Amino acid sequence: MSGNYSRFVELGRKIVAVGRNYRDHAAELGNAIPDKPLIFMKPATAYITEGSPIKIPKGCTSLHHEIELGIVIGKKATDITEANAMDYVAGYVLALDMTARDLQNIAKQKGHPWEMAKSFDTSCPVSAFIPKSSIPDPHNVNVWCKVNGNMKQDGNTKDMIFTVPYLLSYISQFFTLEPNDIVLTGTPAGVSAVKSGDVIQGGLDQLIKIEFRVESSN
Repeated sequence: MSGNYSRFVELGRKIVAVGRNYRDHAAELGNAIPDKPLIFMKPATAYITEGSPIKIPKGCTSLHHEIELGIVIGKKATDITEANAMDYVAGYVLALDMTARDLQNIAKQKGHPWEMAKSFDTSCPVSAFIPKSSIPDPHNVNVWCKVNGNMKQDGNTKDMIFTVPYLLSYISQFFTLEPNDIVLTGTPAGVSAVKSGDVIQGGLDQLIKIEFRVESSN
């Protein structure tokens, strides 16, 4: 496995995300615990890196932060097994799955797809690439998120319903994962609304931190 994975934002072709992968988060939104991973996708145009603002999408009145561990794919993965899934991991990233909650709720009520709520420009703020060796066990890392200095989310990946190998194996049965793609593994409880002018900070253990400012699209 070789490549310049620090450029995953430029080179990655897709973002595959997992919804409701923490029981406490599903509970806080009144959602059932899934028996299979709930998968949705974001385009690569959703990426932003530090220094660029999160833009509230037009028509959204309730934009929520969701802090997540992301998996950066290191080699082409099609229908892989759980047993060898970690061989396809190049490293990790800390990400925000920004969600237009009001638009998502309307879509769910109507049985419509979530793309307008999940896939808009700036909906996937990310950290720099974290080498695989920096996280020996992706199932025991703390993830946290603050808004204007106030702690909102403080969880641990040990509470994920579906493990990283299971997710990669499951997803690769339907979508070929390619080098520099990322898989978002879900968010712990504590999501909350943000408004223009708010500052979102996130962290992954002591490895990395991110900070993004929220701005109106107008």
